[in-house]
Amino acid sequence: MTGTCKQHLIFDLDDTLVYCNKYFDKILDEFFTRMTGWFADFGLTTEQVRQKQLEIDIAGVHVVGFASHHFPESLIATYRYFADAYKRIGSSAEEAFLMKLGLSVYDQEVEAYPGMVETLESLRSEGHALYLYTGGEDRIQQRKIDQMKLGTYFGSDIFIHQHKNVQALESILRAKSLPRPSTWMIGNSLRTDIAPALSADIHAVYLKQEREWAYNMIELNESSKGTLHTVAKLPEVPQLIERFTSSSLQKRTL
Repeated sequence: MTGTCKQHLIFDLDDTLVYCNKYFDKILDEFFTRMTGWFADFGLTTEQVRQKQLEIDIAGVHVVGFASHHFPESLIATYRYFADAYKRIGSSAEEAFLMKLGLSVYDQEVEAYPGMVETLESLRSEGHALYLYTGGEDRIQQRKIDQMKLGTYFGSDIFIHQHKNVQALESILRAKSLPRPSTWMIGNSLRTDIAPALSADIHAVYLKQEREWAYNMIELNESSKGTLHTVAKLPEVPQLIERFTSSSLQKRTL
């Protein structure tokens, strides 16, 4: 590995290496259409449904993490909220439909982000150590990992946690005895990827998205020994790592 030194790179999965949010958006669009149709007599708007579902969804994630049952339950809870608000008699058939609709998001085709393979191949060829750290349930996340053949790049260094926070990240750092000055977290979520990384005093690469789930968006107020970098596309990561490590080597030799 010429001109660089080995780095330890921890990658998020959803909306970093593979698409995720766009499938939830697709399901939500159908949910909004159903709700405004069912509640047409009451003048319910898409924006009202959107805001209430988001409120319920985010509140629940704080409690249960990325449990698969939570998303469909947030649709049903939103439905019940408006049924109660407008005194509309609820329907078990409509609730059953919403449960099936919500769960269908986990059956969507897994699609890699542009440049995923090239990015991982480049970093591996440079001798960097790669780790995968994702939030969710084992069965659902493992299906994505297997379909994308990510074991090729991460081997057994794959970590699935239902809650993604600084405690979970710290457990990985300790389990692998990772040196913090040369360890990075690469992900799209300010809340679950970037803030915990900075709290743990490792470097962070924020993959900024055009549209992001509101839960992921928080203000960063962390003082950290690690550095924060922002990229717009996944293939920018290898160049960023190379520039950083080359600069670090130069400083050591001065």
